[in-house]
Amino acid sequence: MKIDPDTYERSLYRTMTGAVVPRPVGWISTTSEDGVDNLAPYSFFNVVTVQPPILMFAPANTADGPKDTARNAVETGEFVVNVVTEPLAEAMNETSATLPPDESEFDHAGLERAPSEKVTPPRVAAAEITFECELYDHVEVGASTMVLGEIVLAHVDDALTTDEGNLDVERVDAVGRLAGNWYARTSDRFRLERPD
Repeated sequence: MKIDPDTYERSLYRTMTGAVVPRPVGWISTTSEDGVDNLAPYSFFNVVTVQPPILMFAPANTADGPKDTARNAVETGEFVVNVVTEPLAEAMNETSATLPPDESEFDHAGLERAPSEKVTPPRVAAAEITFECELYDHVEVGASTMVLGEIVLAHVDDALTTDEGNLDVERVDAVGRLAGNWYARTSDRFRLERPD
């Protein structure tokens, strides 16, 4: 099968999300200008650069404009990325429900908040890794808003680190997004030595 986006009658969404897998899930918490805490998962999420430390997420816009998460991050200049691990997968899924802007997904999913130290939005208390971010930039890209945030403080559970203080990838049970209702675990790991 060949797909030409100019002549294809359907969206390339399923093809793209089914092929670009697994995608990390950025569970983004924000606080609106009205003080409502928002929490939503995005699999259009990744690392952008290390100097400075920048993460990005790119939610699709609604017919009325950016989703609550993107709008809050842009308006307030702050957000938190919570890393989704397997014990939090069900709660993460609960926060993907469409709620009005004045309702909090934290409350909807029964999640405990943890205060952040450098930004206003709370962290997911049970998340083992979180990144407090300040807005670096945002770009309208087609039907999405790409939000870039500079990490100003990282929280990592000591149980996930080596004696040298590095994050031990074998201890992080992160969840990745596939397509549709499918997710992947990172429990099946293998190593390849990088060539010179």
